[in-house]
Order: sequence, then structure tokens, then C-alpha cells
Amino acid sequence: MCSMQSITVTKSFETTFCSAIHNENSMKLMFLATLDAILRRGSFAAAAEEIGLTPSAVSLQVKRLEEHLGQPLFVRSARVAQPTPLARELALSTRDALAALEALRHKSSPIVSGRVVLGTIRTVQSSTLPPALHEVRRRYPELVVRAVQGDSDGLMQQLKSGVIDAAVIIRPSAGRSGRFHWHPLAHERFVLIAPPDSKGNSLTELLRVYDWIQFDPALVSGRMAANYLHRVAPRMRGAVELDSIDTIVALVSDGLGISIVPKPRHPISEVHPVRELALSQPAQSREIVFVSRALDVDNRRVTAIREAFALAYASAEQRSNPRSPEESLGRPAKSSGKKPSRNAPR
Repeated sequence: MCSMQSITVTKSFETTFCSAIHNENSMKLMFLATLDAILRRGSFAAAAEEIGLTPSAVSLQVKRLEEHLGQPLFVRSARVAQPTPLARELALSTRDALAALEALRHKSSPIVSGRVVLGTIRTVQSSTLPPALHEVRRRYPELVVRAVQGDSDGLMQQLKSGVIDAAVIIRPSAGRSGRFHWHPLAHERFVLIAPPDSKGNSLTELLRVYDWIQFDPALVSGRMAANYLHRVAPRMRGAVELDSIDTIVALVSDGLGISIVPKPRHPISEVHPVRELALSQPAQSREIVFVSRALDVDNRRVTAIREAFALAYASAEQRSNPRSPEESLGRPAKSSGKKPSRNAPR
């Protein structure tokens, strides 16, 4: 038996496993964690989303693990990859040890201290930033966080130049460099918002009555809204252009026009009620991500902030959709008669 006493392995592959662990080019623990994620989530793509890597990076890690073991872990066909008995046995035997290591890594001791400069888009600062910072203060009281506001493009430039350590932004549709680690937090769908007493049920009908309020196209989300409008009503031009979703909601609520924005969050939608209408296909959505430099993926300070935001968005999702069943790993959720929302309040 090898010296990793916390890992219990069966004799059927004990020798192979130990030799792989002690090989001078021994695999990283993250490869085992990746294998576990694939089996839990049911696909390479789903595992990639969970651990914040690309599917191709996940495939490469599996290939490296197979090279160390000298045996295949998946039977690959044209459309699917089925795990071999060895893959299942290896994942099952290392899962408890990996969980124990992860728990130890996340303990408040050794103390996580120092300073982190975090960039966030405007809507994050007034929605998930407060609960995230509350969690950071609770778990890591000696960690100082400086939060700066900006748009997604500008914050990415600051991250590239080293001005900030991490950011919560809209994930760009292109140009996602491998120099950065992208951790998904939430998907937010766009909706058409109209005054609460409006009568039309489509964008075309409402545009006959109301002015168009444009979400600033210089912003990522504003460009997405503008692109949708251009497809539906190419000649329409905005009467007002704003860079604040909250302000747009307030103007629409007051009857000054209509707009397309990410689904309004609480409590703004309670203070300024509006009608929300689903967009016709292809519907738009934006992905909120936590991004940091790839070299900092294991930095304890950055990890503390990333995990706090993941918790804040997960809690927001539960509040917005408390009765929606989550999909079981590899199995569809039982139907509740309603389509679960993927949107966390912003």
C-alpha cells in the first residue's frame, strides 16, 4: 500500500495507482478532482463548467491521467465517452480524500490575510457584493478587500495590467484568453420591460406607443440589447440612452418608454414595478463570471473572494426560485410543471 494513508484503494488497482502517484512526473491532485467532477456531472462539458476550465483542458487532464495509469478511463465513441470500471473505482476511492483535502484547504487557518483589489460591474456592487463581503468578513476578518466599479471591458484591461486582482463581470462572447481563469456565477436572461399599465404584448406593438430607452451600447449588456433590437426593429433609435439598469427601470415604470435589459433584480422591481415580457427567439442572456489571472487560481486571497461570490449567487438563486428542483447528477429533475429559472437576482 502506498504512503497516502488517507486514500483507501482496492487491491484491484492498488499497484497501478501507487506507481502513478510516485512517478517522477506524478499527476496533480487536480486531475483526480477533474475525473471526479466528470463522473458526478455526467459529461466533460458539465465538469469543465464546474471547475472553471474549458472542455479541451478537461480532456487534456484526462489524457494525462490515462498516461500515468497506463489504462483508458473512458471508452470513447462518436458521440459519448463512457467511464470504464477503473475510472469509477478510482473516483470512488479518492473522493473522500479529495473532499478532506479541500475542507482543510478552506479552513480559516492558516489565516488568510492581506489585501485584494476587486473590480465589479455596477449591478454587482448593489446586489451580490454586500452579501459576498459579509461572508468574507465572517470567514477571513484579516483580509482587506478594495472594491472598484467599472464596465466589463475596462475591468478586463485593469486585470491584464495588474491594477486589480480579480473581477466580477459579464463574460465576453469572444477573446477569452487562457491566461485567465473564468468561474461561472450566474446566467441572467434579458427581458422586455414596459410601463405597468401598458397594453401591448410584443416589442412591435409597444414601439407604436412608447419611446425606446437604450441601454448604453458601449457596455457589453447594452450591446447585446442593441443587437436584439436591431434584428427586430432595425430602424429604431433610442430617445434616451443610459448606462444604469436601475435608472432605466425607474423611467420605464414612470411611463417614459420601454427597454430591453437583464431581468430587473429585487428590490428595484418592487420600488419601480414594470411589466416583464419574454423575448422571442433567439432570446438573449448574459453570463456573470468571476475572473482572475490563471496564475492566481490557487491564491488563497483570490479563492476566498471567489467562493464568497459563488455562495452569494447560489443563495440569490435559491431565494428567487425556492421550489425549483435542481437536476441530479446525470439524471433529469422531476418536472414541477414550471421551467426552473437560471437567473440570480442582480
